[in-house]
Amino acid sequence: MTEAQMTEDVLLSIRDLKLALPKGADRPFAVDGVSYDLKAGEILCVVGESGSGKSMAANAVMGLLPPGVKPAGGQILFDGRDLLALDEAGFRELRAARVAMIFQEPMTALNPLMRVGEQIAEVFEGHNRLKPRERRARALDLLTEVGIPDPARAIDAYPFQLSGGQRQRVMIAMALALEPRLLIADEPTTALDVTTQAQILELIRDLQRRHGMGVMFITHDFGVVAEIADRVCVMRYGQVVEIGTAAKVLGAPEHEYTRGLIDAIPGMGVPDRKPVEGEVLLKVRGLTKTYHGKGGLTRKARVVKAVDDISFDLARGETLGIVGESGSGKSTLGRCIVRLIDPETGSAEIGGVDLATLNGAALRRERRRVQMVFQDPYGSLNPRTRVGQIIAEGPIAAGVSAAEARKRARELLEVVGLDASAADRFPHEFSGGQRQRIGIARALALDPELIIADEAVSALDVSIQAQVLDLLAELKTRLRLSMLFVTHDLRVAAQICDRIAVMQRGRIVELGPVAEVFGAPKSDYTRDLLAAIPGRGPGTPLKRFAAGAGA
Repeated sequence: MTEAQMTEDVLLSIRDLKLALPKGADRPFAVDGVSYDLKAGEILCVVGESGSGKSMAANAVMGLLPPGVKPAGGQILFDGRDLLALDEAGFRELRAARVAMIFQEPMTALNPLMRVGEQIAEVFEGHNRLKPRERRARALDLLTEVGIPDPARAIDAYPFQLSGGQRQRVMIAMALALEPRLLIADEPTTALDVTTQAQILELIRDLQRRHGMGVMFITHDFGVVAEIADRVCVMRYGQVVEIGTAAKVLGAPEHEYTRGLIDAIPGMGVPDRKPVEGEVLLKVRGLTKTYHGKGGLTRKARVVKAVDDISFDLARGETLGIVGESGSGKSTLGRCIVRLIDPETGSAEIGGVDLATLNGAALRRERRRVQMVFQDPYGSLNPRTRVGQIIAEGPIAAGVSAAEARKRARELLEVVGLDASAADRFPHEFSGGQRQRIGIARALALDPELIIADEAVSALDVSIQAQVLDLLAELKTRLRLSMLFVTHDLRVAAQICDRIAVMQRGRIVELGPVAEVFGAPKSDYTRDLLAAIPGRGPGTPLKRFAAGAGA
């Protein structure tokens, strides 16, 4: 920001804000006495772990507090007006027109039954702006401004027909439709791969400069903070623990909590690991999976080779990272190996047995040798089943007695760092990190030889992520597990993997030891991925994460 911008009047002022939680919650306030300012033309990053109150304060600005959460004191001043005094009609007038929000998950924020252009036009309709035929033209202009490829086609597409990055651009277009003065971006890049994330960050920064908006950017990723922030506000347990310029907070943090968060960030130092040698556990040869879209009278059916003639070996006790952008085929590859998806051609042998040729009882018997840890610890656990039963279901289906399976479930909960009493509780009673530990315990219940971890830490805060990575590394060593670690986060891959396979458009474009692939990449695509990691440039205030810095 320029000095002139920094001297402008405060756009948003939060003063001693308190937001009370319902009775029975683990603490009385979601936000407890929070104060900070945001100036026009400034990007303020609000950082903290899940439960810190960073998103709750933003929801209060928008008048979107969840049921049971009530303002209990303080002020939210926007253009000198206290937003806590507004009724719902007042908030409807404010939203989109003067304050707009980009949500974390565009697939749930967008209506799946409405075309993209209709959803953008709805913003104008809700505020009685423009004539109906003008709304479509303005929607097309907005899609062009946010960099949607082929906006004339995208305007008539449904959300599911667009990529994750394109859907997020649609959300940004909707937020900008009425040219608001304040933009709140709530974790808008968390689920995106590094190159798409870099594009969205650059887009937000460029639009902020062009429109002169104030931006409140909520995130738990310090790489993103280093890339985009003018100032940083660090929150914990509903309170602000540190606030200042990005250079000060990231380069010389004063609070021990801030230092702990920064220390938990996976670095990009190239690890000096000896190659894992010995018996080959997994042998993949010529694996192919093709998806065929539907055609029409004037449109050819789309054919996508999600996995295109993939071959590699995995040694017993080795971790192979599968990295690449969304749509590169890395998750499909993992699902083909475990036979959640049937490949068309090729083989995936585990201990000499080709799972790709098995069916029925034979497949169930052999598939216990390979288990999967899924990305979403919320959606992958049955919310109506107690944790002990969730873990025991696999062994019971494999013929283990119910009593023995439940005893083993309690033992496994302790193995993954939870108390055995957790077996009697439901998934919603645990944090995201604890739920992911439960998912790992479930994967271990059948004593597998191979674990496929599909984006297993991408949705977790940095400190929880570090704990889960340490747990996986410990279990791998203790149980001599082999692991396929599927991720779009190259920082995480550098910390846990022995070798790296880089995938692009269904094919492996580079395969080798971590030090070789990340230290001296041969593929232009790998170099592009490394260059896109946020906060890694030479000017970053996050020194331990800068290019070439150690882990």
